Amino acid sequence: MIRLSKLTDYAIVVMSEMARHVGTVHTVSHLAERTGVPSPTVAKLMKTLTPAGLTTSHRGAAGGYALSRAAHAISIAEIITALDGPIALTACVEGGDSQCGVQRLCPMRGGWEKVNSAIRGALEQVTLADMMGPPAWAEGPPGPLDSIGAGPSPARRAAV
Repeated sequence: MIRLSKLTDYAIVVMSEMARHVGTVHTVSHLAERTGVPSPTVAKLMKTLTPAGLTTSHRGAAGGYALSRAAHAISIAEIITALDGPIALTACVEGGDSQCGVQRLCPMRGGWEKVNSAIRGALEQVTLADMMGPPAWAEGPPGPLDSIGAGPSPARRAAV
C-alpha cells in the first residue's frame, strides 16, 4: 500500500483552510482551531511549507501565514515533496539518496523510474483546489434521513 505521512495529510487540510480565506493572514492558533490539527503540528508544518515556497510568513502584530500562490497553482506533488521527499514507490529512483545492495544484479534497474514518473506526473496534475470540497459547515447539520443512510434530508436536497 502506498501511504502518505500524517503530516502531508494535515498539510493539505491546513492549506485548504488557508485557501478558503484568500487574502487573510492566518495564525497557527487560528488554523489549529479551524482544522482540529494540534497547534504544535501546525507550527511544524508552517516551518516546512514556508521554506518550500508553499506558504509565506508575515511578521508583526498582525502576522501569521498565507499561501504563496492560489490553490489552483499549488500541486499536491509539491506538498508531498515538501513533507515526504521525492515521490517514488521504490528507493531506486534517480537522484535518490539510498543505496541498493543488489543494484548491479537487479533486472529491474531503471525500470521503476517509469512507474515513479507516472505517479509523480499524476500528482502534479492534481491541485490543492481540486482537493478542496465544500467546508463541512456549508452543508448544515445532518438531516433525519442522513443518519440512517437513506440520502440527504429534504432541506439539503432543496439547497442543491
